[in-house]
Amino acid sequence: MTPTCLGRPGPLGAQVCGDGVNFAVVAPRSTHVELLFFDHGSSPVPCRIVHLGPAHRSGDVWHVFVNGVGLGCRYGYRVHGAQEAGFNPAKVLLDPCARAVDGWQVYERQASLGKGSNLDCCLKGVVTEREPFDFTAAPRPRRPWRDTVIYELHPGGFTRGRGAPVPPEERGTLLGLRHLLPYLKSLGVTAIELLPVQCFDPGSAPAGLHNYWGYAPVNWFSLHPGYVAGQDPLQARQQMRAFVAACHQDNLEVFVDVVYNHTAEGGGRRSHRQLAGICGAALLLLRRQRSLPGRDWLRQHRCGQPSPCEAPDSGIPALLGRGAGC
Repeated sequence: MTPTCLGRPGPLGAQVCGDGVNFAVVAPRSTHVELLFFDHGSSPVPCRIVHLGPAHRSGDVWHVFVNGVGLGCRYGYRVHGAQEAGFNPAKVLLDPCARAVDGWQVYERQASLGKGSNLDCCLKGVVTEREPFDFTAAPRPRRPWRDTVIYELHPGGFTRGRGAPVPPEERGTLLGLRHLLPYLKSLGVTAIELLPVQCFDPGSAPAGLHNYWGYAPVNWFSLHPGYVAGQDPLQARQQMRAFVAACHQDNLEVFVDVVYNHTAEGGGRRSHRQLAGICGAALLLLRRQRSLPGRDWLRQHRCGQPSPCEAPDSGIPALLGRGAGC
């Protein structure tokens, strides 16, 4: 059995340290946490389960260091706590601070609903490197606002246009978008604004449709797999950095449209993918239903589940602040 130790509460997510990985997740109202490891993204059962007890808790953060695992490791959480607070230990949950996501080949959106298990069709986090972008090698142009011309585009659709000079294997991806930088510059564009590139659920849409725009994120810290060339989730971060570097070298700035005020977990009772199952009512807004017992995740303006970013005790400031820069 691979040895473990208590680990440390930061940074959030998974960080490779020497001969193992430190895992840390914010779960303020939970009473017990299980860390599950999988052989690959489509594995129907875990190959190992690590139990985190009171000794693995520092404030709102649960943490453990696991020897013998490293880059490419697939993992998820099961979080225990009071049912009325929104917990369901039957669900395998995605780490909100995972840097890559796998399991799309077996993922079933409806399995996140109800009380049953989603073990054989859950999304998994992937342990990745956490190297920051090298602004020394590819500095931001920093053009004055009065001289800035912004072109907002969909990174998938823009590279699939008729006549776009993009190799077939890179169409729909950020790597493919690099081939269109000369065209954008010829228009006088000085900055590219990407529509959401954070990982989202294509099935988060009315029946018969799919989520094309990405305004219902599943994970804030990983690139949407549809915009990655190839099938390796470990390439996502490198491809995003390569795209930004190419833009900076062409004197183009990059802006990213981000969605922090709601997630893909709204619109159904007891929906559990990540935040609703890990933080429950501490992080997501709930409402009482007059016609139904219990509580339901609140939907606002057809935009999924709103998260109270302004609440100091919600966990959002810690999640974004501590997770984003590491």
